[in-house]
Amino acid sequence: MEDLNERARSVLHAVIREYIATGGPVGSQQLARGQFDVSSATLRNVTADLEALGYLEKPHTSAGRVPTGRAYRFYVDSLMQLRQPLPRDREFIQRAIPTGAGLEESLQEASRVLAFVTKHACVVVAPRPSAGVFHRIEFVRLRDNRVLAILVGRDGQVLNKPLSLDFEMTEAELVRASNYLSELLHEVPFEGLRGRIQAEQAQERALFDALQAKALRLGYAATELHAPERIHIEGTGSFLETPEFADIERMRSLFRALDEKSKLVALLERVEQAGAMQIFIGNESEFSSAGDLTVVASPYGNEGRPLGTVGVIGPTRMNYSRVIPLVQFTAQTLRQVLEQG
Repeated sequence: MEDLNERARSVLHAVIREYIATGGPVGSQQLARGQFDVSSATLRNVTADLEALGYLEKPHTSAGRVPTGRAYRFYVDSLMQLRQPLPRDREFIQRAIPTGAGLEESLQEASRVLAFVTKHACVVVAPRPSAGVFHRIEFVRLRDNRVLAILVGRDGQVLNKPLSLDFEMTEAELVRASNYLSELLHEVPFEGLRGRIQAEQAQERALFDALQAKALRLGYAATELHAPERIHIEGTGSFLETPEFADIERMRSLFRALDEKSKLVALLERVEQAGAMQIFIGNESEFSSAGDLTVVASPYGNEGRPLGTVGVIGPTRMNYSRVIPLVQFTAQTLRQVLEQG
């Protein structure tokens, strides 16, 4: 990007702040009434130069200008000053995400509370089953030869898998199988469970212990994991209050993008892989053809290992200095909840 001089940077900063606050095109006379001690004609020249450089544009014949995606990127990278979340927001987020609850409940509450405090849509991506570490397994008889296997991860992740047995197991045998498998597989990553069971099945003693053999067959079937719905989205109604999406076609494009969750998950998995907060402004992502969207996302996890992502989806005209710290704080709170839980 061009190296803007101090005046151009100040004018661009002022235009972005004013546009974020009002949502309307910003003219030189508005700027002249603010912090600048130069004429509106001088400011008009500066904004014209910024338009020529691709930082501002005129939405219509109005004399006012609005920031482009390029301007927001420059603002986020070079001009913005982050503000710590207000004490009431920090307390609200910490109280809303319960310690000791299951992972699913914690993620749902995180998406709800972040959508509430930011007034934007919020998305939380749950960990892949293979990303977890095994803690215990339980079996619940449903009827006849049907059994529900409940796998619990160390981070609170719970996976349910109905099974049909082609061999008899009494209630007492199911309990003993649960205890045996929980001890055998303790602290094994989910992705390594079937390999551990196969290794145990190859041991000679498994060939002579009928209950152990049945337990291992049951465990092998239970650990064939398929990814459940991994994404929680809250607060999409906030777009209805956003002038940028008053156009029906643009709104349809936005909600089609939100329905194509695979694209959104792929975008947020890039954040998880990066291991740090990422901000995608406008056309920087292929998530939505709506164009005027920003995604602010941060990974969460425990013990320094990213498990999923939490983020905010809103118009490019969002209050970045407030939203970014709130996303970071929510990710930190989720990490603390997972480590304590």
